[in-house]
Amino acid sequence: MSGAQSSAVSVPCDAERIQSACRRAQEGTLSVDGRAPTAVAMVHLFETEAFLLVPGPAGVGGDGVPAMLELADCAPISLRERVRSLVWLSGRVHGVPAQFERELAVEIAGDHPDARLLDVGHGHCLLRLAVDDAVIATATGASAVPASALSSAEPDLFWEYEGQWLAHLDADHPDLVTRLADQFPEHLRRGRVRPLGLDRFGITFRVETPSSDDDVRLSFERPCTGIGDLSAALHRLAAGH
Repeated sequence: MSGAQSSAVSVPCDAERIQSACRRAQEGTLSVDGRAPTAVAMVHLFETEAFLLVPGPAGVGGDGVPAMLELADCAPISLRERVRSLVWLSGRVHGVPAQFERELAVEIAGDHPDARLLDVGHGHCLLRLAVDDAVIATATGASAVPASALSSAEPDLFWEYEGQWLAHLDADHPDLVTRLADQFPEHLRRGRVRPLGLDRFGITFRVETPSSDDDVRLSFERPCTGIGDLSAALHRLAAGH
């Protein structure tokens, strides 16, 4: 896979990408020293602590053990290669006392609504991963992100709705996709164009040809500050502004 971007590039920082990827993740894998990998149903990253929903009881001691969480951020539509980035969070994992799990789940749900949190205490439990280091790998390479950067980053403004919007754009607005693709470099206009990612800074497309997958990003004139800005920003891009 190769990546191409417009000349004026404005993108989320790596710490923000990790925050967004954790919010969108549908599954992950937790590896703890000396134990079989554990499937992770959801991840809530708050500053430098990742709260993990896993099948329980997990049997992790309160003092914490070295562990690494791996998760994939996948495109919400069917593509030949759906993985947009891989994230690894390493640190020490701790159990959450059973008497505090439900209260913690409610608190998490206020910021990160997810129906799977209802499973806490019903076959699933929460773990807390104190993050020391993070790495994110995308089509353009891998980057290490210090825990201090995660602490000051927020997920993208549109993380919660991105999947629905991209699926809607792909299924119902081929005319807009075609007009946006007219802004691509000429050599990237010869393939099947699909929406790959959306954030407040711009939109990324995947161009699939028989021999390659290429990504091209179109940056908005200025970052969107709310949902109301998005439609206007897309149509300005489609008009070549």
